[in-house]
Amino acid sequence: MIEAFKDWVGRWWPPLRLRWILFAVLLFAAAMPGFAALYLRVYENTLVRQTEAELVAQGAALAAVAATEWPGAPTPRPKPAKPPEGYYRPEFTTIDLTLGQVLPERPWMRKTRNALDPDAVYVARQINPVVERTLQTTLASVYVLDRHGYGVAGQGYGRDFSGLPEVRWALSGRPYTVMRVNGDLNDRQSSFEWLSKASGIRLHHARPIVVGGKVKGVLLLSRSPRALFRGLYEDRGKIIFGAVLIFGILVVLSGLISRGVAGPIEKLSAASRQVAAGGGEIPPTPRTAAREIRDLYADFRAMAERIERRSGYLRDFAAAVSHEFKTPLAGIGGAVELLQDHFETMSPAERRRFLDNIAGDSDRLSQLVTRLLDLARADMALPEAGVAADLAEAVRRTVDAQIGDAFAVAVDVPPDLPAVAAPATTLESVLTILLQNARQVGARQARVRAALDGSEVVVTVSDDGPGVPQADRERLFEPFFTSRRAQGGTGLGLPIARSLLAASQGRIDLAPGPGATFRVTLPRAE
Repeated sequence: MIEAFKDWVGRWWPPLRLRWILFAVLLFAAAMPGFAALYLRVYENTLVRQTEAELVAQGAALAAVAATEWPGAPTPRPKPAKPPEGYYRPEFTTIDLTLGQVLPERPWMRKTRNALDPDAVYVARQINPVVERTLQTTLASVYVLDRHGYGVAGQGYGRDFSGLPEVRWALSGRPYTVMRVNGDLNDRQSSFEWLSKASGIRLHHARPIVVGGKVKGVLLLSRSPRALFRGLYEDRGKIIFGAVLIFGILVVLSGLISRGVAGPIEKLSAASRQVAAGGGEIPPTPRTAAREIRDLYADFRAMAERIERRSGYLRDFAAAVSHEFKTPLAGIGGAVELLQDHFETMSPAERRRFLDNIAGDSDRLSQLVTRLLDLARADMALPEAGVAADLAEAVRRTVDAQIGDAFAVAVDVPPDLPAVAAPATTLESVLTILLQNARQVGARQARVRAALDGSEVVVTVSDDGPGVPQADRERLFEPFFTSRRAQGGTGLGLPIARSLLAASQGRIDLAPGPGATFRVTLPRAE
């Protein structure tokens, strides 16, 4: 089941780049402290606003009760079946723990010498049971003030609260909430509450008591906001879920790095050790690997295949070299041995014959060495960037050097032919090899034609010689394969031509036609 799931995921897995994987991981890791701090700040601000909302609701309810109990208050009208627009007036929280100003602790209010509003005193006594029962649940502090801002009940009786900004706003007809320093240190429930800004403040909410459209009094409520750590404890389920979610994201990102980077690199490393030891195969490219890793697999696979081809080529080349060198070396060794043993008894003609054999075999070895060096240089040739050569000029120079009394070359190269992306020396070497081969097989005439074929230039070299036997066509470009070994052929000319062309992204093939016809394809220069 796991393997089936992996195969299903692999089919839909997008090829991610390594830089994006690392960027996502590092960005997430860097943002985690910020997310945590932001979450705590937002969460703490939410707790403060929740406390403000509770004070607003409690003050609105008590103010409504006081307004109905006020002497001379009009009888409340019943709610209409269809409330008019503006009937509902919701109040939103205004406190911002981050940007809001924290005022000093509320001072102890002085006694006033002015007379208290008797209506306010009467209403305070009437609603006192309601206030007391409300405070048992809400734990808030409530002061009832008259229209001058003087306390008319409880501990604030006879004290002047009119100097407080929140009270002044309420006397003007607008409810108002402020944050003040909480001087009661006994309210602290945990030694860690110093980490919380809200633990050191207290909310004060002033609400006007409106009767008949006029402010008759004020309710001043205060309460400490909900503690951060108590809130964290009460919301521990949500917080644990968030922590598990973050841990899960980390696991997913770790798996992403493992499947996209670490795992494929480990497999490729193991495969490289096996290949270096002479065995093993390159594993298939993982579907979930990053694009750079996929490219690395492709490059490594191409390198391994090229190394394998090169190793096979070197093995075959070494065997062919050994075979080609054995014959002339054996001839030289045999002739030298005969001369050493029978030099005195040989006639001058016999000595000359053996010396001529040694000289012939030595010339063949010298020619083989020269050709092998040419082949090695051709195999090691590298493409030249931005190279461009005039094909017509290269053909002209090569043909002038090959034309003789018994050999003629016809040239058909258009003058407007574009330049080719190959060095002029490569063109001349390839054409020289093909024309020399034609002369050596007894051809009397050769023809060089060139034409543009799309983005390539095709050069065709044909002769009127005996052509290539059908049995030799498959091995024609193998090193050391030649049908003219007795005439001194090395079988390296065509392999050298193919290697030179391959370095310039060109190719050579045997084409059908009269005699021997070779088709040379060259890329067009930019």
